[in-house]
Order: sequence, then C-alpha cells, then structure tokens
Amino acid sequence: MRLRHIEVFQAIVQTGSISAAARLLNVSQPNVSRVLNHAEQQLGFALFERRAQGMVVTAEGRRLLPEVEDIYQRLQSITQLTEQLRRGEGQTVRVGAAHAFGQMVLAPALVNWRQQAASVSVELVTEHFSTLCRMIMDNQLDFALVFGQQVEADLLAEPLFQSSMVALLPRHHTHHEPVTLEWLCANNLLMMQNQDPLGRVLHRALRDKGLNPAVSLSIKTYSVIADMVLAGGGVGIVDLFTACRYADQLKLLPVAQPLPFEVMLISRRDRPQSQSTLQLKQVIRNKLWEIARQCESQFFTRQA
Repeated sequence: MRLRHIEVFQAIVQTGSISAAARLLNVSQPNVSRVLNHAEQQLGFALFERRAQGMVVTAEGRRLLPEVEDIYQRLQSITQLTEQLRRGEGQTVRVGAAHAFGQMVLAPALVNWRQQAASVSVELVTEHFSTLCRMIMDNQLDFALVFGQQVEADLLAEPLFQSSMVALLPRHHTHHEPVTLEWLCANNLLMMQNQDPLGRVLHRALRDKGLNPAVSLSIKTYSVIADMVLAGGGVGIVDLFTACRYADQLKLLPVAQPLPFEVMLISRRDRPQSQSTLQLKQVIRNKLWEIARQCESQFFTRQA
C-alpha cells in the first residue's frame, strides 16, 4: 500500500463513509473512491464491504488495521514535527558577534527576535574575529556578525554595511574640525592592534604617511579605547557603532583621511542553515541598518 492508500483507508475507517472521508481529507468524493479502488486493485482483495449503513472493514482490512494505524500515527508525528520545524520550535540558533556589536546591534535585535520567535533558543557569544571564525569552523556557531576582512575559503562572507572610522576626543576638547592622522598621533593616539580587522586599516594608513604614534599602548577591544579616552588617556579611532555608544560622553569628529570599514555576516559555506537561523539573520540585517542610519544621522548632526 502506498501512503495515499493508507490515508484514505484510515479516513474511511474513522468516518465510516467515503463522503465523510473526503471531507476529512479535504478532497473530492470521487478522488477518495478512485484511491480506494486503486488500493484494492493493487492488493488483490477488498478493504471494505459497501453496505447501506456505510463502509464496513473486511476481514483482510481488519488484519491490516493495526499496522495501518501505526503508520498513520507516525505520519501524524512527522506532520507535527515539520510544523514545529517551520515555526522553529525546539531549535537553537548559535550566533557570534564582535564585541562592538554585542550591545549596540545584537541586544536590540535579539529583543525583536524574541517577540517574533519566542520558542527558538538563542546562544550569543561575543569574541574577537579569529576566535569567531574558529568557532564557526568547529561548528560551535551558526554565523557571526563581524568587521570585514579576508576569510578562509570555507567561510561565506555576506557584506552588510560600509562606513568610515571616527575619531574620539575628550568631550570638552576645543578642536571642532576633521582631524588628521598627524594631529591624532601628536595628541596621544591610542592604537588598535595590528592584527585587528580595523587595526589593519589604521596601521596601513599610518605606514603610508610614515607616522608613529608616541603612545606605545595598543588595545584590542574598541570600547576600551573609548574608555581610555574618557579617562583622559589620549585620543582614539573607533568604528561608528562604538563611537555612537559614547556620543554623550566624548567628542566625535571625522578623520580627514577616510578609514573605511565593512560589516559582514560570516558562516560555513558548506553548511545549510535552518529557517530560524535565516530569519534571525534577517532581523540582524534590519537592525544593523536601522542603527547605522541613526548613528550616521547623530554623527553628522553633531558636526553641523
């Protein structure tokens, strides 16, 4: 018997008639009759006796009934499971992010996501770029939101947003114009590390100009650079998102020489992603662009 035969057989057993079985299956009565006739032809014996009071299961049909009911229950379980998978119930999405995105982008994005998919669990890790890449390759994360740079061939990079880095100065500093790299170096520029995604851009720009900051301190976490500026330790250069977190505490100025950065999502190229993962990625994309527009608007308004 084929699965369709089993569905029709079970529906007629449940309802007692072809017309009622058709309503249960949401198909036409001739369709049910056609499937039943085909099943009986394939089997070589009748499954029902047609009587005035309805369809009565034959002796052969009764012997089949326990096995058919078992298969039917399994089909029902499969249907329920596929519906749960469609809604994402019982699933866990594992997402990573660079530290700069944890509070500014991922926190509000996950709040929105929980309102849409409360049944989906999310595991969030904030780490540095190299660690996030390794965790994705080791299948510990489904994807990560990071600053753009070259990734291994086994990783898929999806560009989301481009902008330029911003200079951070103490709030009451008298400087108001875009600042040059020379000026920043002369005023205790707190450095990003060379192997850092944005640090590479900054170090390359400094090398091109033959500049060497007087301060030897190099910092890996961008928010720590902002905290150092806040503590009076010098001036800094960070991404737009980190800068906007400190907009009420520090002075934000453009850097005269553009220092571009990119934001991207990375994941394994060979690993298909669940529907829940794809939906969460879209929520993060939308939230990133919303926050990026707010940051740019806030930044440029302050410079006007």
